[in-house]
Amino acid sequence: MDRQRIDKWLWHARVVRTRADAAALAAAGYVRINGRRVDGPSRAVRPGDVVTVALDRTVRVLKVVAFAERRGSAADARALCETLEPSVGRLSERARAEEHG
Repeated sequence: MDRQRIDKWLWHARVVRTRADAAALAAAGYVRINGRRVDGPSRAVRPGDVVTVALDRTVRVLKVVAFAERRGSAADARALCETLEPSVGRLSERARAEEHG
C-alpha cells in the first residue's frame, strides 16, 4: 500500500475517535497535507507527507510514516506517524525580525 485516504489514516493513527470525525475535519478544511488545505476526506496521503490537523485547542503536526489495514492499539497507532514540533529557532528568528523591522 503506497497511499491511504486521509480520513482512514487519521482514524487509524488515533488522531480522532471515529472515522466520521476524521471525514468531518477534512471536509471542513481543518486538515492540511504538506501545507495545502484538504478539500475532502478522500484525499490520499503517502509516506513522508506532513499532515497538520487543527483540533479543538491544539494544532498537531504529524509526518506519515506507515499505514495500517485496520485500526489497532495505541502502540500500533504511534508507529504510523512521527510527531513534528515547530522549530524554536525559527520562531525566535521570526520574532526578532518583526521587532527590528
